[in-house]
Amino acid sequence: MSLRGAYTLWAPIYDVLLARGTHALRAHSLVRLGAERERDISLLGIGTGLDLPHLPPGNRYLGVDLTPAMLARARQRAKQLNLPITLQVGDVQHLDLSDASFDTVVMHLILAVVPDPVACLREAARIARPGAHLLILDKFLRPGHPAPLRRLINPLMRRLATRTDVVFENILADTPNLRMLEDRPVAAGGWFREITLERT
Repeated sequence: MSLRGAYTLWAPIYDVLLARGTHALRAHSLVRLGAERERDISLLGIGTGLDLPHLPPGNRYLGVDLTPAMLARARQRAKQLNLPITLQVGDVQHLDLSDASFDTVVMHLILAVVPDPVACLREAARIARPGAHLLILDKFLRPGHPAPLRRLINPLMRRLATRTDVVFENILADTPNLRMLEDRPVAAGGWFREITLERT
């Protein structure tokens, strides 16, 4: 099943499954946006818009997702919150967006979902302006960490929704023009991490 097909099936129950469990993580991660206004901020893999309640006002937001069914829910959530945001269907591995056009790129729970996380991170770096921050929240294995159970269930999980064997350091090593600013564990014994990168 394709990624779009899988998430089309997940869309009606996605919030029920993930909203409560990820609410605090999303809120904590998006504190990194601060209160500055008039910025261009992209949210890649915005899904049903669970990040939207945590976004500070006064910025220009663009949300991209592969699945129209997920975006329909994000659009409804944005309307309820009276949050102006542009939402568009797109593949985060091949974005139809201009180079160096965003001050911040938010990537919540997307790098461990897409088939090619290196392509996704490269695209995020491409659309980020020099000095821009990339705010990442996701589950990653540490280099050399055996994690036998996570690796064992990965073939099944990647067909259903997500990957459980992604090593962030490997992705970053294949992505030029990015500098690590912060990397801290936030949940599940350090499996979930908040990572801040800077576009050089």
